[in-house]
Amino acid sequence: MGAGELPDAASFGDTGAHTLNHTLQAAPVHLPNLAALGLARVPTIHTDPATIPAVPAQGAFGRMREVSPGKDTSTGHWEFMGVQLEHAFQVFPDGFPPEVMDRFDAATGTGHLCNRPYSGTDVLLDFGEEHVRTGKPIVYTSADSVFQIAAHEDVVPLETLYAWCAAAREILQGEYAVARVIARPFRGERPFERVNEHRKDFSLIPPPTVLDALKDAGQAVVGIGKIPDIYAHRGFTEEIHTDDNADGIAKTLDRMRRAAAEGTSGLIFTNLVDFDSRFGHRRDPQGYSACLAQFDAALPDLIAAVPGGGALIVISDHGNDPTWRGSDHTREYGLLLAHRAGAAGVDLGERATFADVGATVADALGATWSGPGESFWPQLGARNG
Repeated sequence: MGAGELPDAASFGDTGAHTLNHTLQAAPVHLPNLAALGLARVPTIHTDPATIPAVPAQGAFGRMREVSPGKDTSTGHWEFMGVQLEHAFQVFPDGFPPEVMDRFDAATGTGHLCNRPYSGTDVLLDFGEEHVRTGKPIVYTSADSVFQIAAHEDVVPLETLYAWCAAAREILQGEYAVARVIARPFRGERPFERVNEHRKDFSLIPPPTVLDALKDAGQAVVGIGKIPDIYAHRGFTEEIHTDDNADGIAKTLDRMRRAAAEGTSGLIFTNLVDFDSRFGHRRDPQGYSACLAQFDAALPDLIAAVPGGGALIVISDHGNDPTWRGSDHTREYGLLLAHRAGAAGVDLGERATFADVGATVADALGATWSGPGESFWPQLGARNG
């Protein structure tokens, strides 16, 4: 959920994008809990009694610049945990070259369909029936650095689809490296239904991150949703699959409460995918607003589940303005909100990099981290609480 265009938005074609403001203008919903946490105090956010009331902040608030040259999931998440890219991940606006697709066809033995940038729903409308007839996988990409493979679950078993993705991951290295290979199973009849709970991402392996430092320090590192996929399953002590936002929120609450009951420490890192995949890319501001309202309603429970000395940090890895042209992410500031006892009304300012999040987590949990980022943990209260 972007918080307004970054200074370099023009080079990405995103001058004027603002995910939150434009969503609420198109489909107003009341977000009192986010407003109270500090959303009403974030620069450029429009306040209104019907949407984001201008109330005093009960938490800490700010926004973050992304220094890596991208606006995709992997770029944002890697920077959160201390990896700042010098060069953007490779993209293929004209589809993948024969050097890639010939090797992929040899690996699958089936041939392929499409091989060009496409909406994930439109590609099923245009190629789904042919896939069902022929068994050929539907290969497509987007403005992101992704190689996506769609297959009907009744035609291609999940294990086979995942094996095809693993083969593609091996092929897409070096000059053809993409950030993620994504399995996109679907079911039913035209217009078909994507099976998001069986989606699987095959990521490039990142350099060492804060997650590795936390694990090396003996802390629990729990990845919920697609988080472990984004980091190629490196640095985690536990992985929890989710089906949608509601499931992700429920499993996050359950894991938070279990950690509090056990008295254990560590990081619980959750991605709520619906904002992006179901509503942002599909340019559905009504669905996006409903998703925001759902999260806002859950926020008091999430805050109540934070143990003494702990913290809840709410962040966004890129914009995805549902009123914007096309279907791509938008180059925007990342949102930063935090709850910790005693940190009411703390202005965290404009952070120079997403990596401040990882530096803060390392600082809070006593892990050694010498990479990018400046901790804002001292601004939230006592160190190593």
